[in-house]
Amino acid sequence: QVQLVESGGGLVQPGGSLRLSCAASGGGFGINAMGWYRQAPGKEREFVADISRSGSNTDYVDSVKGRFTISRDNTKNTVYLQMNSLEPEDTAVYYCAAALLMSTIRGGSGMRYWGKGTLVTVSS
Repeated sequence: QVQLVESGGGLVQPGGSLRLSCAASGGGFGINAMGWYRQAPGKEREFVADISRSGSNTDYVDSVKGRFTISRDNTKNTVYLQMNSLEPEDTAVYYCAAALLMSTIRGGSGMRYWGKGTLVTVSS
């Protein structure tokens, strides 16, 4: 049984930084690729970033390029999202995602697993 548990959300001022974590368990070969989505109030869930099993390949939505960095530590079965230069527009519930392939993280065919989310609020 795949379980994804996010942590690290909270309140931060504009221009500040926050680091999200997602701990994975029970996935085995089924959770090679991992990533992050976010959902702002009243909006659809949006892809943010993903990362291959080795960490060699990453993708980002244009709005976070240069500000966010996705990484992983496979010894801890954990993926991270380092968020710098945060803006009010980044306010959302951030969800961890896992799948066999990066293409599945971004909406392709195959099984995709989700965490329950962690809230990030960027405000003065």
